[in-house]
Amino acid sequence: MEQKRPKQNNRSASRSKRVDDFQALTYQILQYSNQGIPRTLYQKEISRMIMNFSGVEGVELWLKDHGKYFRAELKRLPGKKIFFKIKPRLQNEKGEVFPRLDEETGLLSLSNQMIHGSMDSLQTHHIKNGSKGLLGTNEYKSLLMIPLRVARQNNGLLLLKSVRPNFFKKDVIRLYEDFSRTLGIALAHRRVQVDLRERIKELTCLYGIARLATQSNLSMGEILQGIVEVLPQAWLYTEIARARIIFDGASFSTPGFQEGGYWQKADIVMGGNCRGSVEVVYLEDKPELDEGPFLQEERALLDTVAKEIANIIIGKQAEQDKLTLEEQLRHADRLATIGQLAAGVAHELNEPLGSILGFSQLVKKWTGLPQQVNQDIEKILNASLYAREIVKKLLIFARQMPYRKIKVNLNQLVEEGLHFFESRCAKEGIELVCSLSADLPEIDADPSQLNQIVINLMVNALQAMPRGGRLKVQTFFRNNQISLIIEDTGIGMGEEVLKKIFTPFFTTKEVGKGTGLGLPVVHGIITSHGGSIHVESKVGQGTRFEIQFPMTGPSVNESGSG
Repeated sequence: MEQKRPKQNNRSASRSKRVDDFQALTYQILQYSNQGIPRTLYQKEISRMIMNFSGVEGVELWLKDHGKYFRAELKRLPGKKIFFKIKPRLQNEKGEVFPRLDEETGLLSLSNQMIHGSMDSLQTHHIKNGSKGLLGTNEYKSLLMIPLRVARQNNGLLLLKSVRPNFFKKDVIRLYEDFSRTLGIALAHRRVQVDLRERIKELTCLYGIARLATQSNLSMGEILQGIVEVLPQAWLYTEIARARIIFDGASFSTPGFQEGGYWQKADIVMGGNCRGSVEVVYLEDKPELDEGPFLQEERALLDTVAKEIANIIIGKQAEQDKLTLEEQLRHADRLATIGQLAAGVAHELNEPLGSILGFSQLVKKWTGLPQQVNQDIEKILNASLYAREIVKKLLIFARQMPYRKIKVNLNQLVEEGLHFFESRCAKEGIELVCSLSADLPEIDADPSQLNQIVINLMVNALQAMPRGGRLKVQTFFRNNQISLIIEDTGIGMGEEVLKKIFTPFFTTKEVGKGTGLGLPVVHGIITSHGGSIHVESKVGQGTRFEIQFPMTGPSVNESGSG
């Protein structure tokens, strides 16, 4: 009896050592799982740990991720070379994996049963010597299949494969079963760590977007570029992620962005219309997850970002509209003040101008005046008439001039106006092109004021072509609107000048050659007739004025104010 005790003590010591070894492996795996490693790298490293510990030639680790199972296989090839691969997966709605053409259907069927079958089937399965034909080949003789569960929920499946028969002993199998419970917890813990890290990245991304949106000193383009640069940091494979935003034809992207390959895209929808998109691409091939290599949460984040971009743009546009409206109100207030001032000045000037004209005409009737005196009186008359014309413009601008409203044929007014400019155009090398619609309806308007519009715009066009060019005048009727277009090929105007052309007293002409009231008066007349005016101009290419009048003008008293 005393001779047998050492053997029992040896077995006990050996078992104690195996328990210690399993505990050390468990601790190592738990430590590694705490790092939140990406799934593929995690499967490879855990399989390597188990292979080195167990001495088997093959480890297959099934890991449940986002409701699907991902299979990784690690094999020890002859010559101690290690081969790792993620097996392609085809799964049905229940999550059961379909076999490949070269795959052992019996083993795969048993694996599906262990994961998706009844609770009774979720037990460790041991094949001692390639029995039941489950292994399909003679490569492996022993197989140990252990489901990985936490709280009666499957997290995965562990398959240990050995080329030696009867490799797994009963006492070792029990230790593997104990180990599998800890491994299941480790898998769940890794999933929590990964999810937490991804949520932090998503929240950091949204916070970064919110900060950009609140910076009032940034333009919309700068905000969109900033969002593009923030996006890749929120994706799983940040180092190979690139982003792009397209909005109203403008593109904003991170350096190295490439179309094609693996990408996610969400539309930027505003007012029911798609105005652009936001995209994230991967530059390299990555294992399949929920949406190609992308996570389901990343799809939700991209959709949220697209909506946030739309909200930011709407907010910026509303802010800009508010500023524009405030500027329009200030402009209207200035116009009202200028109008009151202009009306007062015009009325004050009318009386002395009338006296100057009257007495000048009386003096001119005297006979026997020297020639030089007659010439001086003629200058006084011309200057007075010019001053009275300015007063008239001031009164029109201030809406103080009464006007009569009758049926007017716009074509007739244009032809009468062109008659005065034909000889001047020929003299200055300007080609005059006239295209008047034959079926142009009449409109209710003041003919003298419409004539002033035509004359004023033609004079401006001729002055803009000091070296010759082409003056095109066109009328047509469309969509219940009568249009007049006066277009020249002159010096044109820049954007800054275009913004000010209807501002009273603004002029680009030399001192004494312009009052700055011509276009404001034109604008006032058109507005008082219920019409609109659109201007297009490019420096060195010319200017195009398009005026539109409604077929039936607004109701205005014939002797009332304009």
